[in-house]
Order: sequence, then structure tokens, then C-alpha cells
Amino acid sequence: MSGDSSAADRAVVSKLARGSLLSRLKHGSQPLKLVAVPRDHVHGDRQRGEALLAGRLTVGSDTIPLKDLDFAAIGARGGAAEHMQGFSWLRDLAAAASREKGARLAEAVVGRWLLAHGSRVDEAWTPQLWGERILFWSAYAPYILSSTDSGYRSALLNTLARGARHLDGSADKAAAGVDRVTAWCGVVAAGLLVQGGVPRVARGEAGLARALASAQFDDGGLISRSPFEQLLLVDRMGLLRACYQAAKQTIPEGIEAAAQASLAALHGVTMGDGALSSWQGCGPGESSRLTALIEGCGLRARPLRQPRGWGYHRMSALGTILVLDAAPPPQQKMAHQGSASTLAFELSDGGQRLVVNCGGPGPLPSELPDELVEGLRTTAAHSTLVLADTNSTNILADGSLGKGVEDVAIDRAEDNDSSRLEASHDGYVRSFGMVHKRSLMLGNDGKEIRGADQLIPKGRKKIRESAPYAARFHLAPGIEVTITADGMGAILRSKGAPPWNFRCRGGNLATEESLWIDGRGRPHPTAQLVIIGEVSALGGEIGWQFRRAS
Repeated sequence: MSGDSSAADRAVVSKLARGSLLSRLKHGSQPLKLVAVPRDHVHGDRQRGEALLAGRLTVGSDTIPLKDLDFAAIGARGGAAEHMQGFSWLRDLAAAASREKGARLAEAVVGRWLLAHGSRVDEAWTPQLWGERILFWSAYAPYILSSTDSGYRSALLNTLARGARHLDGSADKAAAGVDRVTAWCGVVAAGLLVQGGVPRVARGEAGLARALASAQFDDGGLISRSPFEQLLLVDRMGLLRACYQAAKQTIPEGIEAAAQASLAALHGVTMGDGALSSWQGCGPGESSRLTALIEGCGLRARPLRQPRGWGYHRMSALGTILVLDAAPPPQQKMAHQGSASTLAFELSDGGQRLVVNCGGPGPLPSELPDELVEGLRTTAAHSTLVLADTNSTNILADGSLGKGVEDVAIDRAEDNDSSRLEASHDGYVRSFGMVHKRSLMLGNDGKEIRGADQLIPKGRKKIRESAPYAARFHLAPGIEVTITADGMGAILRSKGAPPWNFRCRGGNLATEESLWIDGRGRPHPTAQLVIIGEVSALGGEIGWQFRRAS
């Protein structure tokens, strides 16, 4: 960093600590001690750490200035506020600053937190925030406990102990899913690391086992079916494993197995560029963050290919990766932005994405209009077939999910030449008397994907004359599309992969505008291929093919 930047950094830190802020904390009783300090092996984002040193924390479209930081004013709700309150940003700070330099900022911020929230139970004491706070405060103790101010150290350690006791009775009040798992991870971590906490460990392990059982399918995927939350789950479990290692204790087999399975599920929705596929209103995240997590979490697992509950089936061959949503949308109580995406897929060739879903900002603060965010949850915003411009699962006016897909049938086979997957859903049976069946074949050389979409009559409901359909294939940003002379195919060119040829039959091919939400919640204009046609009560079928040109 330049001399001017360093001077600005020092000014920010000086402003935070000015007026003997830390010394204003009252001296408590003799502080408890951490019996061990875990090591976080996940590397933070250096660029974000440098932004912290320069006086700002940015999450999505929101920025919190650190000058004159007021925790009471920022509250504890919303992406940026929760990120600030959970202290996971300490990881980024450590990536950009030495212990000495980083501690000046970290201790000043923790001091302001203690002044705002340390003396009373308030909105910052929610179970999931305390669970996250314990994990990161303990992992980055060298950055927040370097001060020679005994009043500050006493206040911090005693508040940490009070937070752990508070979690003992409140962890199960956190929302089922990753929030409750985070809360119980905090209970266990405190039992392992805070002096006198040993009796808490067994209760914490039992609570964590219950939280994991209610949050995960047997295959390790979260019931919310959110890849973004799955990433958080793997992170929490990795941090907890580090606590066991630091305390020289053995992690229970059931918790270790759940952690390994959670990573396998996360691997299963990762595309060739190292970022996530876009599901349940979330974008791809950032590949650097995902890579750092996978390399540093201490867990090892192969990608989950044939999930039983998680629902995202993975097909891969020589650098070509396809991920298909072959499950109903998540239960409403477990998902905030569940989407009508059944039988949609994403496709990548090496590090180049080809077919995508539009995605969404997920929990990131975003400047996207609410109407657009809701629209990104529709079937039409995913790479699948849409019948009569109707969602396969209804999205109600209040944003909740209504009736639609209840059953998804799956048949998968592998042979020496290819992988084959057939899946069908009943989301259009109630309204149109049609089952949507999608068949996929990926050649073992990774050069060809053959697909078919069928609408098969079922049930009493009948289409009177005809109903329009559109099979949509949203393309990644930067894909140049050239329609072939016969109008039944297209050439897809990109900087990151050889050209791919697309062909279709059974409908008319068109191109339309689309958009894609990146890992920071920002929209990018792109295009989509659309196979358009009509179907009668007798049903119908279309076929299509992607083939690498070289």
C-alpha cells in the first residue's frame, strides 16, 4: 500500500480508539482464560481486508464506514449488519494485516461492540450471531486479545463466557437449519476453549447432533437446498473441527460424518470455474472464497453425484460438468427464497460457464428491484421447460411457495460410452394434465450433451386445444450466439472454451435477452436460447443437443 494509504489507515484506527475508548470499559472480575486457540486455515480475502484497514466494510451493495462506528445504529439485521456483528470479517483482516497492525483495528471495533452490546442482552445476542461470534473470536484471539488494557481483556473474556452461557439456553431457539447449527457449534466451541467449560461439551454435542439431523438430508445437503447456506455449513463445521484439534479432543464420529457429507454436497453443485451453480435465489458466490474454504476447512470429500434428498444431480466427463435440479423446491419453513427450478440445469466446459440459471442476490444486500428479485425465482428464470408461462411450483403473492411439484422420479445409468439421467416432475399435472420429463445424456468424452423434453398426459385435467411451451437455455455472460442458416441451431462462442454447436428439433428456435446475477449480487446482461412450440392434450416432445466443435 502507498504511504498515503498507510497514513489513512492509521487515521482510521486512531479515530476508532480516540478518547481512551477501550479504557472506558469497566474492569470486571478476574477474566476467564482461553485454554486453547484454534487456527482458522481458511484464508480470507486480502482485498476486503485492505478495505477494512482503509475504513470500510462492504457486503453486497451495502457499505458500513468504520469511522465513528456505532453498533447500536447499524443494528443486527440485514446482510452487512449481520456480517459486522458475527465478526467473520476478522478472517479478511488477517489476510491483509499482521497481528500488530490488525489488532489495532480489531480491538477498537470489539471495544465499540462491548460498549454497545456487552452489558445487556439485546438484538445482537441472537443465538446464531453468538455462535458465529464465538467461533471467530476464538480463532482470531491474537487479533482481539493483544491489548495490555486489563479492563478491555476482562470485559471481552467475561462477555464471551456470558455469551456461551446464554447460548446454553437459547441455541434451540435459532431457526432450524444453518442458524441452529451455528448456535450449537458456538456452544461446543466455548466448552472446548473457555476455562471451566468442559461440562458444556457433552450438552453441546447432543444439541449439535439434533440440529444437524433436522437441517440436513442423509446425503449431507441442507433441507433448504441453498448452495450459499451449504457453504456456510461447511465453514462452521471446519471451524468447529479446528476447535477440537486445538483442545486436543476427538470430534464425535456422527458430527465428523455430517461434516464430510456437507462438503460432498457442496462439491456437487460447484461448476468448472470453481464457483457455485445458481439455485434457490442465490448466485454463484466467489470462486476464490469457495476454493479457500475447500482447501482450508480440513475436510475431504468427493463431489456428491447422486443425491437422495439434496436433489442436485451431477454429471461430469473430462472437464464438462452438468448439474440438474431433480427434486421439489425446499419446504417453505426452511427456505427464504425457494424457487420453481425443478429440472433446470447448468453446464460448464472447463472454467467457462455455458448454460446458467439467472440466479439472484440471495442474502446479499442488493440494489435490484424487489420485483426483479421475485422474478428471478420463477421457472422462466431457469434453464428448463416452461408450460403456458406458468411456474412449475406456484409462487404466491406474499413470496411463499404454493402448490406444484410434489414428486420427482429419477432414473440414472452409466455405461462405457455415456452417463444417462431421466427425471420427471408432476408440477403441471394439476393445471394442465401434463408430466414434464427431461432426459439427458453426457458422452464420456465430455463433447456432447443430448437432451429431450417430453410433456406426457396424466390425470383428469386436459388441455382444451393447445398450450404454448418454451424450453429456455440461459447463457452465461460473454457467450456470443450465431443462429445457423436453417434456424434450427446456433453456434456458441466464448473466450474461455472452444465453440459449441446447439441443435434442436420439434420446435422453433429463437434468441431472447436474459440476465445473470454474479457472486456479488450484480446483474449482467446476457442472452438465452428458447425452443418455442405448442402442445395438445396428447402431449409432445422436443429434442436438443450441445456439441463441442473441437
